[in-house]
Amino acid sequence: MDKALYIGMSGAKQNMLAQRAHANNLANVSTTGFKRDFAQARSMPVFGEHHPTRAYAMTERPGTDLSAGALMDTGRKLDVAVEGDGWLAIQNDQGEEVFTRTGSLQIDVNGLMRLPGGEPVLGNGGPVALPPFENVEIGADGTVSIIPVGGAPDELVEVDRLKLVNPPSGSLEKGLDGFMRRRPDQVIDGPEPPDANMRVASGFLESSNVNAVQEMISNLQLSRQYEMQVKVMSAAKDNSEAAARLLQNL
Repeated sequence: MDKALYIGMSGAKQNMLAQRAHANNLANVSTTGFKRDFAQARSMPVFGEHHPTRAYAMTERPGTDLSAGALMDTGRKLDVAVEGDGWLAIQNDQGEEVFTRTGSLQIDVNGLMRLPGGEPVLGNGGPVALPPFENVEIGADGTVSIIPVGGAPDELVEVDRLKLVNPPSGSLEKGLDGFMRRRPDQVIDGPEPPDANMRVASGFLESSNVNAVQEMISNLQLSRQYEMQVKVMSAAKDNSEAAARLLQNL
């Protein structure tokens, strides 16, 4: 039996998955530090009785676009943007060390430095914790300094240093939580070593690298392809019904 119906069905399903990836990119066009995901399709052979031209479609996410977004001037002292390649090391909900380019830092009531989602920001010896302070500064090398409560305006005390890492881009993958981490086959022993050469820009945030127009065009193209796959399924159904009528008249 010709498997055109199943081929059309697989193509329509994978088109929907690809649309979901592009829609997620589009939804994060304003998310600080977001890196867009790629989506592509490949053909898979059909096993069993079939025409030689038949092939299933399979959409896959081959990777993430790690190119840097534009820097946005916020003027906020706790906003930092990583300059060039590299990442800011944080701790996710499972206690794992993961990487991000989101630099909108917050200080909670206990003095812990966190991301807006609550993830602790890592320093030289673990999560960055600040004692009571009147002012805080983040240097170009990631050094976190404060003016203690009651201290003079020029009395800067170094507390910690943001952990900035720069693993090979080919060793990274994006998790379902949106953070980057090393692929299972690229895991190293122990935590990721910091890179002393990395720099951050204080008072800036990195915008998303998503091109909204490009994502909308991709979604429109995928919608057209979905309609074509539905037509294939409809044609396969019509052919099957016509063949059944012919057999009934024999």
